[in-house]
Amino acid sequence: MAQTTPNHTQTVSGWAAHDSSGKITPFNFKRRENGENDVTITILYCGMCHTDIHHVKDDWGITKYPVVPGHEITGIITKVGSNVSKFKIGDRVGVGCLAATCLKCEYCEGSQENYCDQVEFTYNGIFWDGSITYGGYSKMLVADHRYVVRIPDNMAMDRTAPLLCAGITVYTPLKDNNLVDTKGKKIGIIGLGGLGHVAVKFGKAFGHHVTVISTSPSKEQEAKDNLGADDFILSTNSKQMLEKKRTLDFILDTVSAKHSLGSYLELLKVNGTLVIVGAPDKPIDLPAFPMIFGKRTVKGSMIGSIEETQEMMDLCGEHNILSDIEIITTDQINEGLDRLANNDVKYRFVIDIADLSASRYH
Repeated sequence: MAQTTPNHTQTVSGWAAHDSSGKITPFNFKRRENGENDVTITILYCGMCHTDIHHVKDDWGITKYPVVPGHEITGIITKVGSNVSKFKIGDRVGVGCLAATCLKCEYCEGSQENYCDQVEFTYNGIFWDGSITYGGYSKMLVADHRYVVRIPDNMAMDRTAPLLCAGITVYTPLKDNNLVDTKGKKIGIIGLGGLGHVAVKFGKAFGHHVTVISTSPSKEQEAKDNLGADDFILSTNSKQMLEKKRTLDFILDTVSAKHSLGSYLELLKVNGTLVIVGAPDKPIDLPAFPMIFGKRTVKGSMIGSIEETQEMMDLCGEHNILSDIEIITTDQINEGLDRLANNDVKYRFVIDIADLSASRYH
């Protein structure tokens, strides 16, 4: 059993993996009492992320079993600590990847707490009190209010859930590269999955020419007809790749499988930037010549701060941006993880934790 502390008195039902087989089974565990800085949240929905697969199977060698995954959480506040002023009971809120940071380093003080050296995540982390964090594949969550965001009233709670990880992961690099407030750039999105489809929506909402780059010919119709992309490049077609050489200002790489960046870099104009947000578990190939001969930049990016997450959420409310999802029930979690591993979802699974499929929240 994961370490708990004496104030872990609330029994919660959830779903956990107990070994590297990755099989998820029902699991009862304890959560802490609501502290002065905490809010208690009844979980309605939880998105399913590729990271969940890596953790339940211990692909990265860091899993603390039993692990309760889930960091794309939406729900309703049922209790508020004495130090909490920005939330009240009944508020619609979301919790993403962050559970705790040091609150005093340069990154925490500069609203980049997601890069804090002492960052702890919503699941498989170690909270301030020494307990192991359990995620959103559960009925209820106690969260420090500093890592919680408000969800605009016009946004459906199920389709909002993936924005807490997938959404903020693609929003931050767009913001960092001045693509939120500047219009008319040519941007490419590699991969049309859980991250990529939201990136296309952002790109269009922010007024850019959006090209989807994929190894799957079938994605062209999806990209253009369903998501409004302006162009499509089949990356396995060398003629198309050559024709589009030096046409893009910016590329966002959302692919989580091992691949080479060389041919994609050639699509960038001189001084163009490629940002990696997918997390392949093996090193990716980065040839020097496409960088040198195009003065191009390759960067990485990870989620965003809570301030940025709230900013993104408010913009999603304004532009009516939501994830395209497939709802599954809690008894379909294993099937969902298997299908996600095979990229058999359009575009994100969301678990109906509270069994609300017939309710007003759906």
